[in-house]
This record gives sequence, C-alpha cells and structure tokens, in this order.
Amino acid sequence: MYEVEVKVEADHERVRERLGQLDAEHVGSVEQVDTYYDAPHRNFAETDEALRIRRETNRDSGETTTKVTYKGPLVEAESKTRQEFETAVDDDDAMSGVLDGLGFDPAAVVEKDREFYTVDRYTITLDAVSDLGAFVEVEREVEESAVDEAREGAFEVLRDLGLDPDEQIRTSYLGLLLENTHE
Repeated sequence: MYEVEVKVEADHERVRERLGQLDAEHVGSVEQVDTYYDAPHRNFAETDEALRIRRETNRDSGETTTKVTYKGPLVEAESKTRQEFETAVDDDDAMSGVLDGLGFDPAAVVEKDREFYTVDRYTITLDAVSDLGAFVEVEREVEESAVDEAREGAFEVLRDLGLDPDEQIRTSYLGLLLENTHE
C-alpha cells in the first residue's frame, strides 16, 4: 500500500469551520510522541526514509499504544507518497532495545496533538506540532495504480477546506524540526 499525503500550514479554527460545512466526521483525537532513528548502514536523511517508534495516547479513552513504522523514500514529486510498513509493538522499551542493539540511534523526537476527521475516503488531520506550528494533512492509502487519482482527490479536499495545494509542504515534521534546530 502507498500513503498519499498532502500537508499545508493552516489555521485550525478556519479549517474546523469548513469541516463542519462539509459534514466531516470527527473520528478521534490523540497525542503522539514519535522517536525517529538513524540507521548505522545508511543515511535516512539522504535516502528520504524514516524509522520510528510512535507512542500514541487516545484523548478519549486514555489508552496508549505503540507502533514501529518504516517509511520508504518518496515515489513522486507531486505529493508525499511513499510505501509504509507499520506494526503494533507490545513493549516499546523492548523495541527500543532491539533497535539500539542493532546500532540504530535515536535521532529526534516529534510531539504532536492530532484531530482526525473523514471526508469521503480521505482522512483529514489537524496537527499541532511542538516547536513547529499548526498543519493540516489530507491522506489516503491506496494501491500503486491509484496514486495519481488519490493525489488529485487530496488536492480537491484541500481546496474544499479553503487551502491551496500549491502551498503544500513535502518535508516531514522530523525534517522541519531538524531544519529549525540548524538555523
């Protein structure tokens, strides 16, 4: 599966207003703490890959889950489309130990509060990212053959929200955070 994603900076209040007008369904709110790792055998920043452990706390239930995710390099220039593999982890400390034992080093931590909505077959995420600001992501998972159609649909959802797809940011939150710390 491929994750087709477009992201822009946005005022959340205005976007919430538009989501209400579009009859979007609010499907949850979470707090996420993502620890990204550097690989001992290649430079993920150069290959545009990512490996992370995500600790996610559901705002409604208080339940915390942990997942490990590998994100492959971007596969097109028009969006943040990439292959993604993710699985649940029962013990995040053990997973950290596995990665440490294999020579993977923690590179950075990204913290965000997220609100999820759905419109048609798209997930709209309002992200408040620590030390970065407010963003909106529109995404959908599809087979490779449907990437172009999904990207164009995501652009249309952005327009429906009063946002401009031409202002999209293809840099990950990790990349943006690292850019801010090196300025």
